[in-house]
Amino acid sequence: MKVKIDTKEKFHVISIHEEDLSANMTEELSDKLRAFLEEEINNVVLNLHGVRIMDVKCAENIVQIQQDFYDKGYSFLICEVGKALEAFLDEEELLETMNIVPTESEAGDMVMMEEIEREMF
Repeated sequence: MKVKIDTKEKFHVISIHEEDLSANMTEELSDKLRAFLEEEINNVVLNLHGVRIMDVKCAENIVQIQQDFYDKGYSFLICEVGKALEAFLDEEELLETMNIVPTESEAGDMVMMEEIEREMF
């Protein structure tokens, strides 16, 4: 699986450079994302700009990983989801459970807001 990792001050941006996230990529993606739960910077933005097709098992796994991050008090946002992928996620009733924002910039802003919120409470 081709991914690019860009580390910012408060979060990592994981950009997936695959058009098709098939079921057999689920475990590899899960391992890559869950590894950030052990990093000093634990917040993740998953950029799906290049992803056109996603297996439902992979999508369900992303939902679970997102929940794991929030359960531990970290942010996990998804950005740049294309229209076709968004329609698929909506059809599978997964879109509502995902924390999706339109752009990577907005995802970064959300991470910062969530960090401030966590510090306040």
